[in-house]
Amino acid sequence: MPAWNDYKREARERGALALELYVARSVPAKPPEKLREMLPSHLAYQAELEAAGKLAFAGPVSDESGEELHGEGMIIYRAESLEAARALAEADPMHSNGTRRYELRRWLINEGSFTLNVGLSGKSVSFR
Repeated sequence: MPAWNDYKREARERGALALELYVARSVPAKPPEKLREMLPSHLAYQAELEAAGKLAFAGPVSDESGEELHGEGMIIYRAESLEAARALAEADPMHSNGTRRYELRRWLINEGSFTLNVGLSGKSVSFR
């Protein structure tokens, strides 16, 4: 397998988007009641990141059945580097106090699409 930056360059050369984001898989490290205690500060931190343009997406992830939540989440950061993304993850109150632990990976977006529909008169927004 090629080195990350070599692959990223090759992807761009062949016309792919090669947008680099950073994915944190965040999992509980303490009981659910501790997660609930930290949720307001965690959500406030994510709102700050979103306003600063550093949070692309975040939310809970189901178990493998798709029917249950077990406290796992996924956070997609916009950052200049893996180190900068790690600093964002470390500063999350859930992570900084040990309520959750995380794994961080680079993610190179090459393919896909999304649709954003804004209804002006109906004041509606849909995303898929």
